[in-house]
Amino acid sequence: MSAFIINTADGLIYKEFLDALIKGDRLRCSAISNELLEKKATVQDVYEDLIRNALYDIGELWEQGKISVATEHMASAIAEALINEFYINVISGQKINKTVVVGCVENEHHQIGIKMVSDVFELNGWNAHFLGANTPTRELIQFINEIQPDMVALSLSLYFNLPYLEKMLQAIREEFPELFILVGGQAFRHGGKEVLNAYRNISYQPDLKSVELFIKKINSNG
Repeated sequence: MSAFIINTADGLIYKEFLDALIKGDRLRCSAISNELLEKKATVQDVYEDLIRNALYDIGELWEQGKISVATEHMASAIAEALINEFYINVISGQKINKTVVVGCVENEHHQIGIKMVSDVFELNGWNAHFLGANTPTRELIQFINEIQPDMVALSLSLYFNLPYLEKMLQAIREEFPELFILVGGQAFRHGGKEVLNAYRNISYQPDLKSVELFIKKINSNG
């Protein structure tokens, strides 16, 4: 967690947010998020230190059998609704002449993390084309041909979907040998980063803050 949230009543705000998320209290989750923004937290702070951490904790609770699948799905739906609420803050920045295509690999249905990545690109001036969950490889290749982006960003949340990522990377490289690819997602906590070493112009970034630093470096280099 960032210093901003940790220093707010020693993390009590985070605990209150997590509890409200588990209980399905969308109004309280929204109020907490907006209170942080009013206290000068950035959208990136709220995404990384509040929503992302809470979803990771909820995922672990589900894996331990402490909450149901229904509760996990409800929490994810609330988190995605909150992200949609913040979009007015995302689109207000000045745009630069850079474009990214953002999506999940084929058979991957967890899109919240990559949606936050898409917003971080937009907050840093990029034009982001968000394709969402379960992006078929063939359609991705076709869309890249149409848009001609500067970069593609892909998310992998479940480790057993790693073969789909490899298939997608191979297809992108065959069609676009030099196109830069950004990869991340919760799946890589269990390994798999070595797969990326077989491809040129690819970067793994573990979290939203590292993604933002990466984007800022590209922006400063032109």
